[in-house]
Amino acid sequence: MTVNRTPIAPDDPRMRDYTHAQITALLTELHTRGTRFGIAWGSATTLGGTVDGRILIDFGNAPVATLLNLLHLLRDTERNEPWES
Repeated sequence: MTVNRTPIAPDDPRMRDYTHAQITALLTELHTRGTRFGIAWGSATTLGGTVDGRILIDFGNAPVATLLNLLHLLRDTERNEPWES
């Protein structure tokens, strides 16, 4: 079943609620899920800086919304097309 999702906007107020620890856990999930698809940002980490109260992630200074949107796509792909491990 495919669920149509509206991408999360970088300026979504919910993005201010994420902590460095939560984002680090999301980056770990990205590394785990992305590997089988050739997505490898081994150096991705949280930066010390923020923009308007939102933590930046160091893979092109992306906002947390970019990370969440990418994880949604990976999760949807895994659900819709089972891959062999």
